[in-house]
Amino acid sequence: MDPVSSTEWRNPIASERRRILDRTRTVAMVGASPNPARASNFVATYLLSSTRYDVYFVNPFATEVLGRPVYPTLADLPVVPDLVDVFRKPADLPGVLEETLALGDGVSTWWLQFGLWDADLARKAEAAGLAVVMDRCLKVEHARFHGGLHLAGFDTGVISSRRRTA
Repeated sequence: MDPVSSTEWRNPIASERRRILDRTRTVAMVGASPNPARASNFVATYLLSSTRYDVYFVNPFATEVLGRPVYPTLADLPVVPDLVDVFRKPADLPGVLEETLALGDGVSTWWLQFGLWDADLARKAEAAGLAVVMDRCLKVEHARFHGGLHLAGFDTGVISSRRRTA
């Protein structure tokens, strides 16, 4: 679905997204993968190395990601995360939202990665008191607001896979 034309629901504006990131302390990545070729692994690497967030991984089919334990469900986490970052296929989103809402108070944001958009679920999450961000990458947004885009190879003006030597 096209996020602009499919509904009148809109993502929070940039300043609100920054406030969300600034108040976040713990992040649960649902669908985190141990495969370094997957986007979730790239995002996890960035979050662990470039942010102050406590990051937890959720995936019933993995036991470890980047040397850290992986939990089968959100309910199995040792904490209630501030932000739930979702890397799952669209058909799984209703179940992930239900799992998120079942955690009760404590979760403040439901964040859906690039390509994930469901206005009805966004409204349901908001009605339950959650901030919602869809079709945006947590890593890209954090880097954008905290000066790290260049560290990941974005916005450098260099079109090469090699670093400049001089």
